[in-house]
Amino acid sequence: MDSVDDVAVECPYCGETFCILADTRYERQDMVEDCSVCCRPIHLTMRFSGGELVSLSAEAG
Repeated sequence: MDSVDDVAVECPYCGETFCILADTRYERQDMVEDCSVCCRPIHLTMRFSGGELVSLSAEAG
């Protein structure tokens, strides 16, 4: 099982979708990532179970 996956994120500012790499070994990850389109900061909260993404929250940072 690979512990790094691409996760598609929809920017809360511009609405564009871009991908980030996420480590699925952890149950929860909180991070701030800049949108690759409009460069504004997005607060991401991701939850994983068994190496699979179960929830993603992308909020204006």
